[in-house]
Amino acid sequence: MTKPIEITVKLFAVYQEVYKVPELNLQFPPQTPVSTVLDRLLSEHPELEKWRDLTRFGINLQFVEPDRLLQEGDEVVLIPPVSGG
Repeated sequence: MTKPIEITVKLFAVYQEVYKVPELNLQFPPQTPVSTVLDRLLSEHPELEKWRDLTRFGINLQFVEPDRLLQEGDEVVLIPPVSGG
Protein backbone atom coordinates (compact mmCIF):
# COMPACT_ATOMS: atom_id res chain seq x y z
CA MET A 1 0.00 0.00 0.00
CA THR A 2 1.28 3.45 -0.89
CA LYS A 3 1.92 5.98 1.84
CA PRO A 4 -0.33 9.07 1.67
CA ILE A 5 1.18 12.46 1.04
CA GLU A 6 0.68 15.32 3.48
CA ILE A 7 -0.14 18.83 2.34
CA THR A 8 -1.04 22.13 3.97
CA VAL A 9 -4.11 23.97 2.72
CA LYS A 10 -4.13 27.72 3.37
CA LEU A 11 -7.66 29.05 3.74
CA PHE A 12 -8.75 32.55 2.77
CA ALA A 13 -11.96 34.57 2.61
CA VAL A 14 -15.10 32.42 2.54
CA TYR A 15 -13.16 29.18 3.16
CA GLN A 16 -11.55 30.56 6.31
CA GLU A 17 -14.90 31.93 7.49
CA VAL A 18 -16.52 28.50 7.20
CA TYR A 19 -13.65 26.44 8.66
CA LYS A 20 -12.73 29.02 11.35
CA VAL A 21 -9.01 28.22 10.95
CA PRO A 22 -6.31 29.71 8.68
CA GLU A 23 -5.04 26.34 7.43
CA LEU A 24 -5.68 22.61 7.30
CA ASN A 25 -3.22 19.72 7.23
CA LEU A 26 -4.63 16.97 5.01
CA GLN A 27 -3.53 13.64 3.57
CA PHE A 28 -4.23 12.34 0.08
CA PRO A 29 -3.09 9.37 -1.99
CA PRO A 30 -0.12 9.99 -4.30
CA GLN A 31 -1.06 11.16 -7.81
CA THR A 32 -4.01 13.18 -6.51
CA PRO A 33 -4.88 16.32 -8.53
CA VAL A 34 -5.17 19.60 -6.62
CA SER A 35 -8.86 19.85 -7.60
CA THR A 36 -9.52 16.93 -5.21
CA VAL A 37 -8.65 19.25 -2.30
CA LEU A 38 -11.58 21.47 -3.26
CA ASP A 39 -13.83 18.42 -3.73
CA ARG A 40 -13.02 17.32 -0.18
CA LEU A 41 -13.71 20.73 1.36
CA LEU A 42 -17.00 21.02 -0.52
CA SER A 43 -18.07 17.56 0.60
CA GLU A 44 -17.44 18.63 4.21
CA HIS A 45 -19.19 22.00 3.74
CA PRO A 46 -21.74 21.82 0.89
CA GLU A 47 -22.64 25.46 1.43
CA LEU A 48 -19.34 26.31 -0.31
CA GLU A 49 -20.45 24.62 -3.54
CA LYS A 50 -21.41 27.95 -5.14
CA TRP A 51 -17.70 28.89 -5.11
CA ARG A 52 -16.52 25.74 -6.98
CA ASP A 53 -16.28 27.25 -10.46
CA LEU A 54 -14.89 30.56 -9.20
CA THR A 55 -12.02 29.18 -7.12
CA ARG A 56 -8.48 29.17 -8.51
CA PHE A 57 -5.65 26.97 -7.24
CA GLY A 58 -2.16 27.81 -6.08
CA ILE A 59 0.63 25.45 -5.06
CA ASN A 60 3.77 26.78 -3.41
CA LEU A 61 2.97 30.40 -4.37
CA GLN A 62 2.24 29.67 -8.06
CA PHE A 63 -1.11 29.52 -9.81
CA VAL A 64 -1.71 26.02 -11.18
CA GLU A 65 -4.33 24.20 -13.24
CA PRO A 66 -6.87 21.97 -11.43
CA ASP A 67 -5.23 18.80 -12.81
CA ARG A 68 -1.80 19.54 -11.27
CA LEU A 69 -0.75 16.58 -9.12
CA LEU A 70 -0.02 17.12 -5.44
CA GLN A 71 3.43 16.39 -4.02
CA GLU A 72 4.49 15.65 -0.45
CA GLY A 73 4.72 18.87 1.55
CA ASP A 74 2.90 21.09 -0.96
CA GLU A 75 1.29 24.26 0.32
CA VAL A 76 -2.05 24.58 -1.45
CA VAL A 77 -4.04 27.79 -1.61
CA LEU A 78 -7.67 27.95 -2.66
CA ILE A 79 -8.27 31.41 -4.05
CA PRO A 80 -11.91 32.43 -4.03
CA PRO A 81 -13.04 35.63 -5.72
CA VAL A 82 -12.59 38.67 -3.53
CA SER A 83 -14.80 41.72 -3.67
CA GLY A 84 -13.08 44.97 -4.48
CA GLY A 85 -14.00 48.34 -3.15
